[in-house]
Amino acid sequence: MATYKNINGFPIQYLESDPTNPIEGQVWFNSTTKSLKGATAGGAASGTWSSGGNLNTSRNGMGGIGIQTAAVAVAGQTNSTTIVSATEEYNGSAWTEVTNIPAVNKYMASGGVQTAGWVALGNSEFDGDPPFPNTFHLYDGTNWSTGPSTNTGRFGATGAGTQTACFVSAGQPPVGGLTEVFDGSSWTEVADLNTVRLNGYSSGNSTAGLTVGGSPGSKANSETWNGSSWTEGNDLNTGRSIMGQGGGTATISNSLVAGGYNGSANIVNTEFYNGTSWTEVNDLATAVGSSGYATSGGSSALNFGGWNPPTSFKNATEEFTAPETVTATFTVS
Repeated sequence: MATYKNINGFPIQYLESDPTNPIEGQVWFNSTTKSLKGATAGGAASGTWSSGGNLNTSRNGMGGIGIQTAAVAVAGQTNSTTIVSATEEYNGSAWTEVTNIPAVNKYMASGGVQTAGWVALGNSEFDGDPPFPNTFHLYDGTNWSTGPSTNTGRFGATGAGTQTACFVSAGQPPVGGLTEVFDGSSWTEVADLNTVRLNGYSSGNSTAGLTVGGSPGSKANSETWNGSSWTEGNDLNTGRSIMGQGGGTATISNSLVAGGYNGSANIVNTEFYNGTSWTEVNDLATAVGSSGYATSGGSSALNFGGWNPPTSFKNATEEFTAPETVTATFTVS
């Protein structure tokens, strides 16, 4: 007869306390609580937000690069009349001012990792008027350089991917679905989004991407990109725009969006996408829009800065962490 040990490779343990890092499928008897327990899969549904270190410069409309423990906050707006070029790096606990990007900018598309990041497009005027840059800047973890320009300048676009395989989509003016992909040497205009928008969120890369949300109308629309066309998928549970910007290393089937504006107020809602549908998970502690963002997907994310209208510019940081496993107590039913 097969035993638990034969099937799983380890016996049911007799422990005074729960193990710190149990393996999925592990079962043990807790002699203190007199209960049989086991480890099940964790993931985004079990994730929670907690406070991180504050930005040195309060601002909104930043570009976000990287992951939770190695992020970059790029440029943004610090008050009603000032756009900055300030750049800061996050090491998992604190922000440090580093080399400024060679341009003042806000509402950019951004992506990549801390040692190989990028930002594109944006708005260099605080009142939202032209000119709208078509610039593309690359970051190597120390210095900025200027890459090939996109074909069309705009702000409020979103994007994701690496320095050599990224995309940007949507933006204004006019509010559109224009998409461009970068192959490491030049930008190419490709098929438009089905739903025109600006100020949404993107993840993935130039051959497998996701764009969701946006305005006008606090959209819930979610579309996936396969390298040649966009396909409508299941909507967000809560439509929103100006959520955290920066796709990090998240893939289509492991994407997390946080916060934003629902048409009447900033929100705390966080949702996870598994490649098919969106699921509500634990909320941010504080409602915020126009923040920077860095993420590896449903396992971890960083939301930083942003604002609450009309004049409250933020420097707070929140960290989302999801455990690989969670402990469950077996009961008799």
